[in-house]
Amino acid sequence: MRSPVRGLASSDGEEGSDRTPLLQSTPRVEAAPVCGSARYNLAVLAFFGFFVLYALRVNLSVALVDMIDSNTTLADNKTSKECAEHSAPIKVLHNQTGKRYQWDAETQGWILGSFFYGYIITQIPGGYIASKVGGKLLLGFGILGTAIFTLFTPVAADFGVGALIVLRALEGLGEGVTFPAMHAMWSSWAPPLERSKLLSISYAGAQLGTVISLPLCGIICFYMNWTYVFYLFGIVGIIWFILWILLVSDKPETHKAISRHEKEYILSSLKNQLSSQKSVPWVPMLKSLPLWAIVVAHFSYNWTFYTLLTLLPTYMKEILRFNVQENGLLSALPYFGCWLCMILSGQAADNLRAKWNFSTICVRRVFSLIGMIGPAVFLVAAGFIGCDYSLAVAFLTISTTLGGFCSSGFSINHLDIAPSTRLANGKPFSISLLLLMCLVPFSSRYSAKVKCKAGLSTINMDTETEATNK
Repeated sequence: MRSPVRGLASSDGEEGSDRTPLLQSTPRVEAAPVCGSARYNLAVLAFFGFFVLYALRVNLSVALVDMIDSNTTLADNKTSKECAEHSAPIKVLHNQTGKRYQWDAETQGWILGSFFYGYIITQIPGGYIASKVGGKLLLGFGILGTAIFTLFTPVAADFGVGALIVLRALEGLGEGVTFPAMHAMWSSWAPPLERSKLLSISYAGAQLGTVISLPLCGIICFYMNWTYVFYLFGIVGIIWFILWILLVSDKPETHKAISRHEKEYILSSLKNQLSSQKSVPWVPMLKSLPLWAIVVAHFSYNWTFYTLLTLLPTYMKEILRFNVQENGLLSALPYFGCWLCMILSGQAADNLRAKWNFSTICVRRVFSLIGMIGPAVFLVAAGFIGCDYSLAVAFLTISTTLGGFCSSGFSINHLDIAPSTRLANGKPFSISLLLLMCLVPFSSRYSAKVKCKAGLSTINMDTETEATNK
């Protein structure tokens, strides 16, 4: 089967039936053992890298709840008491030594959305730079920069809203290169029939980072104060960077500890997918319908994902009326389900291709369909349940969990349609993220200004409400 992007290598080196990503005429080298292998060690380190990445990204969403003077929030949200207070009595007093700020809903929206303004800028450059300096250094320094900026968050908040917005945008600059850099590395490391497993393991760290950091941020804010949220996660990011630089290589050929058998296995499995093309075929890429299908899928899914990721703690506090401890735990629950789904779906996708002889395109389509339709149904349903707290949390959890199927669908389809070169593989992913991030900041900005009723579907903008009142 020809590549959907003209001029690029065959999607998985497949012939006609798209049954396997390896050419039938190429003799296969026996798969190298998983235990102790360099490729799975890379997956584990990448897992913890994305764990740190998302912990650094979402910590402000919970900390901001504790940074804001509650009187300011109540004045903005006229329907915040539609649902009754129901949190269990608190036996331990909430530590309130952290400084509080008089930031209204619009200001909070700018703060939460500012991260993505920086994230936009480094998407396309990320794929290009990875081809020049390697994904190892780009990913490592991207996370290191974000960790260092995170340490200065309390200082920036004291300087004012402008300084905090600029700092968050700088963090976005650092994180913007991470996914293109990781895709570039996997183009040299992932054997086709292990692709879903390896990428699912590495990217599942993002979900687990969200799962752990959200409740942990709530606990830190409650027993200590919100400033320690940024100090803790910033230090963890620096520790991870040191391990990453010491233990990882860009390619199997340069890895110091890889076995000869594993190196031969990886290189032989990718041999017929390598492209000799040195430049990026921009025009064929922009005319490729499969590439635009990935872009649209990426945009559609991640619009919901990032909106919830950024604003779910605010929804839990202002509408469902959970305290800061419960807020962090319940906000994390949906992403725990998504993490489990990503791990299991990656195993299932590769088994369907390798053992059950399902075509790659069939697996990608089915998993994308489940990961898109399922979340949409339950998210819409969550808008019609009023103040039923248990059902609200259950529907949001099921919705986000089913989204995990996308990790073995469109999310890694970039590697299927692009040749195995760092130059090519970073670009399709960068394009789809770039288009997504152009609009996500506006989602955060305006969602923070909505007049909410219990339920996610009954949302009206303040401007509409004011016009009606007039």
